[in-house]
Amino acid sequence: MKKRIWPIIAIAPLVLAACGDGDAGEESDLKEIELTYVAWDSELASNYVIKEAFEQAGYDVTLTVVEQGVMWQSVADGNVDGHVAGWLPEDMKADYERYQDQVVDLGANLEGAQTGLAVPTYMDIESIEDLSTDVVGEITGIDAGAGVTIAAEEAIEEYGLNLELTLSTDAFMTQQLGEKYEAGEPIVVTAWEPHWKFNSYDLRFLEDPLGVFEANGEIRTIVREGLEEEDPDAFRILDQFYWTSDDMNEVMTYIAEEGMEAEEAAELWVEDNQDKVDEWLEGVV
Repeated sequence: MKKRIWPIIAIAPLVLAACGDGDAGEESDLKEIELTYVAWDSELASNYVIKEAFEQAGYDVTLTVVEQGVMWQSVADGNVDGHVAGWLPEDMKADYERYQDQVVDLGANLEGAQTGLAVPTYMDIESIEDLSTDVVGEITGIDAGAGVTIAAEEAIEEYGLNLELTLSTDAFMTQQLGEKYEAGEPIVVTAWEPHWKFNSYDLRFLEDPLGVFEANGEIRTIVREGLEEEDPDAFRILDQFYWTSDDMNEVMTYIAEEGMEAEEAAELWVEDNQDKVDEWLEGVV
C-alpha cells in the first residue's frame, strides 16, 4: 500500500470567549469550561452548539482544535474538561483503549453513526471488494491518525486493493469530492455519517462484507476525572447532551451550503430547537 501525503495546513488553537453584557466584575463571575475537538465539520457543528448551551448556563467557553490523539490525551491528562467527539466503539477504538481508565465515558450523545468508503451514485460499483485501478486511481482520505483513515488503511490490506490512500483534511477531501462530482468523474472518499456531503451530493457507502468499518456506531461524550465533583453543573450539561444525525446535519448544512459562520449556524439551530437545549440544561438553569 502506498500513501501520498498532501500538505496539511496547521490549525492554531481556537479560543472562543463568551462576552457578557455587564462590567468586568460581572464577567469575572462567569464559570469556565474548556472543550477540545478535531477539525471535522461534524465536530465543528457539535462543539458550537454545545457552546451555545453552556453560554445560556452562564459559562465562559473555550474551544480548542487539536489532532485526534491529542484530543483524547488532553482530557486524560486533565488539561481540558472534555470532548463530545468520541466516535466509538470502533472508529476511535485505539484511543479509547489507551485512555479509558483515565477519563469518564458519559455515553452516546448521538447514535447511528457510520464510517466507510463512499462514492457518487453515478459510479457503477457497489462493494469495496470491487475497487480497482480500473475504477479509480486512489482513495481520497483525511488526516493521518483519524479512525476512518486507520480503517481505510486496513481495508486496503484486507481487500488486497492496489490503490493509494491520499491523506489530507476533511476540507480538502470535500473539495476534491465537489470537483469530481460536478465533472461526473469517479472518486472514492473516506466517509462518515452524519456529514453534510450526504445531503449535498448523491452518495452511497460501498458495501463492506469484511466488516472493516463502523456500521452502526455512536458519538460519545468523554470528560476528565474529577469534573463531576468540581463542577457538577458542567458535568450535568455534558451528560444530558444528546441529539440526532438530522440535528447535526442541519447545522453542517448551514455552514457548508449557506455559507454561515459556525457560531451563527449554531445560534440559529439553538433558536429553532430551544426545547432540546432546555433538556440539556435541566437541573442547571
